Amino acid sequence: MLQSADVRNHLEPISMRPQTLSMKLIRSEMEQNKRGTMHSLIATICTITIFFGLSLAASPARAKESVAVVVVDVQGDFTTARNGSLAVPNTDQSYLENVSKVTERLKKSGLPVYATQDWHPANHMSFASNHNGKKSFDTIKLSDGRTQVLWPTHCLQETDGAKILLNQALITKVVRKGMDPKFDSYSGFMDDGGAKTELDKALKAADINTLIVYGVATDYCVKATVLDGLKEGYNVYVVSDLCRGVDAEASKAALEEMKQKGATIWNSLDMEKIKDF
Repeated sequence: MLQSADVRNHLEPISMRPQTLSMKLIRSEMEQNKRGTMHSLIATICTITIFFGLSLAASPARAKESVAVVVVDVQGDFTTARNGSLAVPNTDQSYLENVSKVTERLKKSGLPVYATQDWHPANHMSFASNHNGKKSFDTIKLSDGRTQVLWPTHCLQETDGAKILLNQALITKVVRKGMDPKFDSYSGFMDDGGAKTELDKALKAADINTLIVYGVATDYCVKATVLDGLKEGYNVYVVSDLCRGVDAEASKAALEEMKQKGATIWNSLDMEKIKDF
């Protein structure tokens, strides 16, 4: 015979079984929930990682190589330092040394340097010598209605006056312009007839989107190059103390026009500003 205490001891495990089974089920369900939550968390992390990976791939940080320097027409015939035939005022040796020094600093900082070069044939229509009875700085009306300033003969192909007055080792690419005798070509991007130079193609091939521009002349070739650069979609910065103009008032107006069209005018070059690009 089982005593009452024995009965209790015998029955208690049996009476506890439903509770024990319930706890096991609860623990099992909790473990499954934990595993499900962990799987969801892992899936979420993977999704976020993939999303940010794709975002970074689609929008890479802008590299320093996206900025280029464009030095406009720093050639012998445009400088007083070389007694040029079309010398722009204040283009003496100290100006050339300053341009060279700054260009070297920019090159050493990793920026490519593009130099535009007037490169005219002897029969170019902008030369006063090719128009009977006309003299330098006269203006004429062309057959297509354009007004053309007549210039002294300058920057003839293969002459000293056409040489770029920069250390050639600094120059990534020379972009020649003005080779078509029928059209003048102030802009480094295209001539007056709309024919493009190699500049835009070369810049886009190098993934350039921002230009630092200076040179001569502020009121002609610098202005035309900057305005066409803006039209082509580049961010353009003009270093005014490295520019020289034919006429002081026209140069002031040219800088204002460039600014109004979207260019940023720097009075001088600040290397710290370039680091922010």
